[in-house]
Amino acid sequence: MPVHPAHAAEKVHDGVLSHLQALLEIVVLAIFFATFIAQPDRVPSESMDPTLRVGDFYLVNKQACAPTGVLDRVLPAATVHRGDLVVFHYPADPGKNLVKRVVGLPGDRLRLRDGRVFLDGSPLAEPYAVYTEAQPDGFRDDFPSMRSADPTVDPRWWAELRRIVTNGEIVVPPDRYFVMGDNRNDSEDSRYWGFVPRQALIGRPLLVYFSLAAPLVTNQPGLKTSLRNRWHDIRVLR
Repeated sequence: MPVHPAHAAEKVHDGVLSHLQALLEIVVLAIFFATFIAQPDRVPSESMDPTLRVGDFYLVNKQACAPTGVLDRVLPAATVHRGDLVVFHYPADPGKNLVKRVVGLPGDRLRLRDGRVFLDGSPLAEPYAVYTEAQPDGFRDDFPSMRSADPTVDPRWWAELRRIVTNGEIVVPPDRYFVMGDNRNDSEDSRYWGFVPRQALIGRPLLVYFSLAAPLVTNQPGLKTSLRNRWHDIRVLR
């Protein structure tokens, strides 16, 4: 029996609507996932090497660093611990995301001597810290050194340091964190631009799912083989 043209058009219309509805549902779920649960990001510099390498693509767990705003009443605020890796909005340029390690919590007294962190007067155990060969730098290695400022220091931070340094130490204020890169001699971090506000935290790196820095396979020629092995360079971050 031939299909009436009106019925055929109705079926096509229903088919288009169902596809649009499915696409809309996917878009809504993707937006919700990226906004409240997890989002992809990429390592922009060598400051976290070798924990995170330049070109590493990683997934950010946005539930690991307190939901903020409207979700505060629904989900409990997560606790940030010393030694945590955190992703945050760069205080000097909020449109840029950075990833560093939390070294100082609110109330901590901090200073560096010969590049090593001292917490409340005692050396801090940091098995993740790496010290590559570099020229001596008084500001970097003996922070907070007020003898001279590094050219890369944010002027506002330099002015604040002159007010808050007491007995060669700084005290981390409430709702602020002092963060540093694991690659201590090649990292622009809180030493150079100051504390990270609690509300600037986005989440914690969960895992590296793709790495441009992964070693290429030399015994199997071809770009596809190399890229496939880079996809296999999955690392869970702690």
